Amino acid sequence: MLDFSGKKALVVGGSSGIGNGIAQAFRARGAAVTVWGTRASAADYDGGEGSDLSGLTYARVDASNRDDVDRETALISSLDVLVLCQGTVRYNREEFERPGWDAVMEVNITSVMDVARGLKATLAADGGGSMIIVSSVAGFGATIGTPAYAASKHAAVGLTKTLGAAWARDGIRVNGLAPGLVETKLTHVTTRNEKRLAGALRSIPQGRMGTPDDMAGVAMFLASPLASYVTGQTIIADGGLSLQ
Repeated sequence: MLDFSGKKALVVGGSSGIGNGIAQAFRARGAAVTVWGTRASAADYDGGEGSDLSGLTYARVDASNRDDVDRETALISSLDVLVLCQGTVRYNREEFERPGWDAVMEVNITSVMDVARGLKATLAADGGGSMIIVSSVAGFGATIGTPAYAASKHAAVGLTKTLGAAWARDGIRVNGLAPGLVETKLTHVTTRNEKRLAGALRSIPQGRMGTPDDMAGVAMFLASPLASYVTGQTIIADGGLSLQ
């Protein structure tokens, strides 16, 4: 059920972190996987920040640039799995001001819809495909200091429901994944601060951070026949954090 041999997958934001873990998991199970990232080439990723581009096809695409998205989506003629894992955050209360707000919303929600729109017909061809929108546990609560991040993740959860309902008759299953605390470049403000990390771990019933592999397991389930009757749902994978 988790054999993706012969399938084609695209992971937007798959050059590092959670997206990279998801991309490599699909590749390990037979899929031909393309990832989008913002650097000029795969060689510009040095293996840090959870970047492993071995075996993946890389394309430089700024998902917040509509010209980039229109150009690249037009080149894709066949696709079975689309994972939308692009994301950003601005700390130091930058999101309370318009430039920070706009920058985060553009990446975290507007670009998600742009890519989804651009690839809808491709996913619908040949009997349909699976789309997975990666949001965050923040989409079910509040994040003090980062209002755009929280608002965009709430919006991503709502978009998952809406596209799940709207595109089901086209054969596209749209579902979501909401990670909890996973060490990525976006969470270093917590994971590389000993005091903050200790406090965060106390709030997680499982007592540990999640990993990209943890998130990949959920993504593969959602894209597989095991989830063939699951549509419009966002699975929270947070070690129990949201239960507190």
